Amino acid sequence: MSIKSFTKVIPGIGTVMFERSKKAKSINISVKPFEGIRVAVPFGLSYQQAEEIVKSKRRWLEENIQINRKVEEEHLARQQQKPACDRKEAREVLTKRLQELANQHGFTYNRLFMRCQKTKWGSCSSQGNINLNVKLLELPAHLIDYVILHELVHLQEKNHGVQFWEKLGNYVNDPKKVDKELKKYRLGI
Repeated sequence: MSIKSFTKVIPGIGTVMFERSKKAKSINISVKPFEGIRVAVPFGLSYQQAEEIVKSKRRWLEENIQINRKVEEEHLARQQQKPACDRKEAREVLTKRLQELANQHGFTYNRLFMRCQKTKWGSCSSQGNINLNVKLLELPAHLIDYVILHELVHLQEKNHGVQFWEKLGNYVNDPKKVDKELKKYRLGI
């Protein structure tokens, strides 16, 4: 019975994951942030031969390991800079702004829910509830207003058809341009 995968510490290189691969036509060495070194070993090549090839690529591996360390450090630094989801502060700020915009433009909604989401800035339900992402506080004020007005208009126009954009245009100058600007801000990572 052959071993499908194993890890081995190679002096001067570090921990390497060797995996037998049906897809690999030749040896494939990859170095990825947070994953490390992976070697896809095709059938017909022994693990011993694969290890020798890895050792011969030591300089290339060192360079890629350094690059990956920088990527990992930058990622961790960004994660530490990001504020945690502060629902209390978001509820105070966003509830006040939602109420102001709804009153100013004659919208009525049922309830407001605050969520810490990875994919949406906001949404609304068929029951007239508005859902706003806690992370909205990380956006410029005009984009916060845009998301709130976007959801308020959805209470009347459920889809993103022509009527929706026309109606939103009554409250936001050039809403499609603002929507493109919002897409530059990423949720998630």
